[in-house]
Amino acid sequence: MRANVVTFVIIIFGAIVLLWRATAFPLTPSRVAGLAIGVPALLLLLTARIQLGRAFSVRAKASNLVTTGLYSRIRNPIYVFSALTILSVIIWSGQFAFLLIFAILIPVQIVRSRKESAVLEAKFGDEYREYKRKTWF
Repeated sequence: MRANVVTFVIIIFGAIVLLWRATAFPLTPSRVAGLAIGVPALLLLLTARIQLGRAFSVRAKASNLVTTGLYSRIRNPIYVFSALTILSVIIWSGQFAFLLIFAILIPVQIVRSRKESAVLEAKFGDEYREYKRKTWF
């Protein structure tokens, strides 16, 4: 529970700072698009992190298999929504040179998700394979 509170505080603080700084700039179509993608992505990222609970770890480990909430449809919602959040910042800022970071991030997340998948499959076997069959990424 403590890690969830810390995560919540960090994400909310970051969102407040970003929104506060964002008000200093005029709203252009790209900034509106960035906000339209970023705000829901950030909220879903926070939701995914909270739903993961104690199963969250920096390194791939299998403590328990979370299959409810966002995890009932997406195996790695933290990766999906963090990528969307980063993409929204790129769109909002208009700094498309940062797409290079995004282009590096996606393969890194795919490799990481495969490692996590292998760990979960080794621990949970058929239960994980069935879960994997029913979900995306």
